[in-house]
Amino acid sequence: QVQLVESGGGLEQPGGSLRLSCAASGSIFSIYVMGWYRQAPGKQRELVARSTSGGSTAYADSVKGRFTISRDNAKNTVYLQMNSLKPEDTAVYYCNAFNMVTRNDYWGQGTQVTVSS
Repeated sequence: QVQLVESGGGLEQPGGSLRLSCAASGSIFSIYVMGWYRQAPGKQRELVARSTSGGSTAYADSVKGRFTISRDNAKNTVYLQMNSLKPEDTAVYYCNAFNMVTRNDYWGQGTQVTVSS
């Protein structure tokens, strides 16, 4: 079992930056693939970025070159640095933890990101 708490969302202008954080507790952080997903109104939830404990990362094409996922295994925390924000990045962003041993998924409560002038 793992608990995820996100923070860092808010309102930002186009071209601006935000950093999301997700603190995990309750289990061994290193066995999880950590990811960020987002869901815009009327759309399906989509993968934004994910990171393995070994440092491998993957990104959605729409955010490549603008967003960076990183993790601090010592602090059980994963981050999403979002630069050059666009209005189409507006969504609720969810932190996800996938347990590679049990194959279970865990989700945070979500944090709203709004990009608007």
